[in-house]
Order: sequence, then structure tokens, then C-alpha cells
Amino acid sequence: MKIRYNAPTTLNFTFICVVILGIQSIFFPFDADGTKGVMQYFTVPPYADFTNPIWYFQLFSHVMGHANWNHLYGNFGVILLIGPILEEKYGSRNLAIMILITALVTGILNVVFFSTGLLGASGVLFMMIVLASFTQSKGGIPLTFILVVLLYLGREIYNIFQDDQVSQFAHLVGGILGGLFGFFLQGGSVSVPKAERKK
Repeated sequence: MKIRYNAPTTLNFTFICVVILGIQSIFFPFDADGTKGVMQYFTVPPYADFTNPIWYFQLFSHVMGHANWNHLYGNFGVILLIGPILEEKYGSRNLAIMILITALVTGILNVVFFSTGLLGASGVLFMMIVLASFTQSKGGIPLTFILVVLLYLGREIYNIFQDDQVSQFAHLVGGILGGLFGFFLQGGSVSVPKAERKK
């Protein structure tokens, strides 16, 4: 039976993150916090550096960096489940655009409001979780969306007050963006490239 590359955006995103962390783990095994090695290029710093071209890259690339394998597993164990569903509904290109927007917004807000670096796909993960609650929506506000907001984002608001080294801010921003994308694309009104349409 032939293996089908069913969700190119999700799979490409996954493989890129695995390769990046693999290189970091092999060549810079004690610097996975993003201070040295290849991971420094996949961590957005807590300051603006407008004269440095790499800084603009980091505003997007930080979603591809992870502190360790558990960090990556925690994100992509869910992304690999939700991503194909979202690609089927909205199209691979549109999902890629939403990932890039989420990366840029969380990166910029982290630079503006926080004094620590940011890396990881958790913001993208929460964007996908909230967006997935709209997949069966045919108008109005889906009850699944309300429950997701109460369960996932409510928990993140509570966890803001915990000192656990997790960026609840990125989770919240990703979830908010997922809700905005869901309302904007509600009912599948987004255009899907012809190559991705079902025959």
C-alpha cells in the first residue's frame, strides 16, 4: 500500500522542527535553551534589533525551535492529529499562512512585552486547537468553540500565575488568533487552491 503525503504543511512543519532539534541535540547538546548553537536562530530574543536581518527571520522561525524532545513531542503529538483536518477544510496554503501570522504576532508581542526569549510551536498548537473547533460550523458560534475557550484558554489564564517556565502568553495569543481565523473563515468560505480541491 502506497504511503500518501496527506498533509504537506503539517508534515513539512513537523520534519523541519525535528531536523532543527536533531542538529541542536547532536552538535550543541548542552545549549538547547537557545543561547548557543543553531537554536539561537530559532528563538526570538526579548528585544528589537532592526539592523539585524536575522532578527526579522527569528520573528517567524521561533515556532520551529524547541528546548528539548519532550517539548517537541508535547506540541506535535497534537499538531499531527489536528493539522490534517485543518488542511482538508481550509487548504494547505491557507494553514501555512495562519501559522506564519501566528508566529509573527506572538514574536512581536514577546519582544514588546516580555524580557525573555521565546521558542516553540505551542502558540501554533493552540491556534490549531481553537480553529479546529470551527471545522463543523455552519454559521453562528459553535458550542465546541465556547468549550475549548473555557477549558484550554481558561487553564492558561490560571497558569499565568504559576512559575513553570511555560509561555502561557503564546498559548493565549495563539488561541485568540485561532478564534479570529475561525470566525473569518467560518463555513469554509476561504478559497482553496484548485490543486487541493477534491475531484
